[in-house]
Amino acid sequence: MDARLRAVRTPPRFRIRLLSRLAPVLPVLFPLAAGAAQGAPRVAVFDFEMFDTSGQNILAERQAETKRLALITADLRKRLSDAGYELVDLSPQKGAIEDRSPFRNCNSCEVPIARALGADIEVIGLVQKVSNLILNINFQLRDTESGAVLRAGSVDIRNNTDESWLRGVSYLVRNRLLDPPLTGKAALDAATPAPKP
Repeated sequence: MDARLRAVRTPPRFRIRLLSRLAPVLPVLFPLAAGAAQGAPRVAVFDFEMFDTSGQNILAERQAETKRLALITADLRKRLSDAGYELVDLSPQKGAIEDRSPFRNCNSCEVPIARALGADIEVIGLVQKVSNLILNINFQLRDTESGAVLRAGSVDIRNNTDESWLRGVSYLVRNRLLDPPLTGKAALDAATPAPKP
């Protein structure tokens, strides 16, 4: 007998058993398939900026902090890439980024830049230095189509060291940016205002 005919004539009880075995995994498989079809959300991660309100002006500290800004920007990008986001290349908009920086003063002028780069989401970050002992790391994540703020977070750190800055970024990513995960439909849902009762 032809194998195709045997498959068609599979007794109903076997089909029921097969479906009952698949039922627990179907809710897992369908979202994964939908996510793969949509593609990874594209994100523009702009360089962290420094806002020094400490009144201290020590050249060696400024140089070390400039390196730390690059360190935590690279760390944030890696964490988002590892979480499934697709990072966009910022270099095509380098001139616009330099003209409009610092972004903390430009009233969301970075959103059109991120949109022009093809990003779905953009992230800006700021380190505020209160003193050499007390610093504050902040981030804001926006939807590039609507400009809506999807997530924001802030953490105080103690000690002006590579380790303390990296710990601060790690905390923000784990407890503010990716908890709960913000990908695909979740990002769109977060950008949509809830209906009024």
